[in-house]
Amino acid sequence: MATLASLSRDFGVDPDPDPDPDPDPDADWSLPGWIYIDREFHDVEMVRILRPSWQILCHESDLAAPGDWRTISYLGEHVVAVRGADGVIRAFHNVCRHRAMRIVEGDAGCAHKLVCPYHAWAYELDGRLSGVPMRRDYPALDMARSGLVPVDVAIWRGFVFVRLEDDGGPSPAEMMAPYDHEIAPYRFEEMRRISDVRLRDRAVNWKNVGDNYSDNLHIPVAHDGLTRLFGKSYAIAAAGWVDKMSGYLVDRVSANPWEAFYQCHLPRADHLPEANQRLWLYYKLWPNMAFDIYADQIDFMQWLPTSPTSCLLREMAFALPDDRREMKLVRYANWRINRVVNAEDTWLIERVQQGMASQSYTVGPIGASEVCLRSFAAKIRAIIPEARLHRAPPPGWSRWPHTV
Repeated sequence: MATLASLSRDFGVDPDPDPDPDPDPDADWSLPGWIYIDREFHDVEMVRILRPSWQILCHESDLAAPGDWRTISYLGEHVVAVRGADGVIRAFHNVCRHRAMRIVEGDAGCAHKLVCPYHAWAYELDGRLSGVPMRRDYPALDMARSGLVPVDVAIWRGFVFVRLEDDGGPSPAEMMAPYDHEIAPYRFEEMRRISDVRLRDRAVNWKNVGDNYSDNLHIPVAHDGLTRLFGKSYAIAAAGWVDKMSGYLVDRVSANPWEAFYQCHLPRADHLPEANQRLWLYYKLWPNMAFDIYADQIDFMQWLPTSPTSCLLREMAFALPDDRREMKLVRYANWRINRVVNAEDTWLIERVQQGMASQSYTVGPIGASEVCLRSFAAKIRAIIPEARLHRAPPPGWSRWPHTV
C-alpha cells in the first residue's frame, strides 16, 4: 500500500503514478464499479485519501481583517479558518475542548474572540484558551494544553487550503507546479469573491464527479453547447497530481443566444496574454478539487463525500474587480452557459452511478487518450490495492493484513 508521501517521493510532481517498475497490468482498465458503492471501501478511502488531502476553504481576501472567519464541513469534521491579530491565517477544529460544542455557527463571521455559546469558554484568535468561567472548579484543566485543536493551513496564490491529517503528500503549490506559469497571468491573489458559497447535493459517489470532470470523450457527445463554443479544440493532459482541460472559443457565432452573447461581448482582459483572451481552462487537483478559469472570472469546485453513493458540491466564484457593464453581463452569460453544462453532467453521472450498482458491471476499458482517468485510477490502486479487484472481496477485507 502506498501513501501520498511515498508517491510524492517516488515520482515528485509527476507520478505516472504506479509505484511498481513493471507496467501496470490494470492500466488499460477503469476502476471497478464496486468501489463506487461499497461502504467498507468508502471508509478506507476517507482515511487514506480524503483526510490527508488538502481542501480549499476560501480566499485570503475573505479573511481580510483580524477576527474574520470562514468555515467548511466535511468528513464529519467542522473546520474554522480565522485571521489572527498578528495577521496570520490559522485553522482549527470548530469544537470546544470542554463539551465538544460547535463554537462558531454559519459560513462566515467576525469576532474578537471565539466564545463557545454553551458555557462561554473563550479562545483567542490564535486558538489559545484564555477564559473559563469558574476556572477553579476544574482541577484537571491545563489552560496551556486546552486550546483549539489546530488544522494544517496552506496558501497558494491567495487561496486558503486546509488539511485534517498530514500524510506527507504534496502541497497545493507542489501539485500545481507543472502549470503554475499558466496560472500566474490571471492574478489569483488580487481576485475577490463575486458569489456566496453554493452547496449542491449529488446522489453519486465522489469519484464519479471527478471522473466526469476529467473525461474528454463525452464532450462532443453530451455537451452540445461546449461543442459549439470549442469546436474541435478541447484538449486534456495529466501531470502528476493535476489534470488540465482546455478549449478555445471559436469565431463562428453560436445559434444559442447566451453562447452568442458571450462570444460577441466578452471584453478584453488587459492583464492576460492574447492567447488567453478566448481560452477556457480547467484544472483538477488531487483528489477532489477543480478550478474553472475564464478570462472574465474563475470558479472553484470541490466534491465532498457524504456517503458511498452521495457527495456535496461546494462552489464559489472569484474575479478581479471590474465595473464594466459588459463584464458583468458576460459573467451572467457564463453562468447561464455552465448551468446547462452542469445539468447535463448531473444527468450523466446519476445514471453512471446507477450502473455502477449493477451486478453486470465490473470494469471497463480505458482508452490510451484518456490520460486523466488513467492517472487517477493508478493513484487509487497504489493507495488502496483492493481497487484492482474486479469484484468486492468478502466483508472485513480492510482488517486483513493482505488482500491483493
